[in-house]
Amino acid sequence: MLKTSIEIKGSNFTLLVMYLNNHNIDLINESLYKKIQECPKFFKNAPVIVNVSGLCNVSDWKKIQEIIMSHGFFVIGVSGCEDKTLKRIIINSGLPILSESKKKNKNLINDISIASTEKTKIAITKKIEKTHIIDIPVRSGQKIYAKHADLIVVNNVSAGAELVADGNIHIYGVVRGRVLAGADGDTTRKIFCTALFAELVSISGEYWLSDQIPAEFIGKSVQIYLRNKFLTINSLG
Repeated sequence: MLKTSIEIKGSNFTLLVMYLNNHNIDLINESLYKKIQECPKFFKNAPVIVNVSGLCNVSDWKKIQEIIMSHGFFVIGVSGCEDKTLKRIIINSGLPILSESKKKNKNLINDISIASTEKTKIAITKKIEKTHIIDIPVRSGQKIYAKHADLIVVNNVSAGAELVADGNIHIYGVVRGRVLAGADGDTTRKIFCTALFAELVSISGEYWLSDQIPAEFIGKSVQIYLRNKFLTINSLG
């Protein structure tokens, strides 16, 4: 049977959310420069959603948009906007306004929230399906997503590669890419690896860039998890 010329389907993506807490152009420019220096490869050509809920007013949205894009980010939408005038300006600039609900799960690195009830936790547990096992090297530019499942990689993960799972992630090899567990918002998930050199690690939206990982754990066998909503790391063995 022939397929239609287009199909529109739901999907899952890992996105950054950039929170603007000041509308001063110079401060935004300086802050972006400093942030990019922390991990240039990770932020290069990164798609972002800009959250403006922390701004009292925005006098020049177009200039702010240009500043963000000048640092190599691709702005794909704006969230947290309640001002009707600003909404019109943003829409006229060619960007969509994204609605948010803190009671719903969102696949955004910085902005995942989930109702902390036993009922919700049970529902998430039931969704976990067969474990995904990868036994070949994961190369730069590759992205592997284990939907509703744990992910096990029995090999090395190169810089620029990305592992994402709704469940736990186990890496029996050297990991230099990005590792994101609990992508559907489950805060009980963990990351296990035998040689940690990751560009980024994340559990349910809470993340560390490479320079935020405690130096004593670099290259070591570790487990990473959330404790009281904060990332925690321990040695294995």
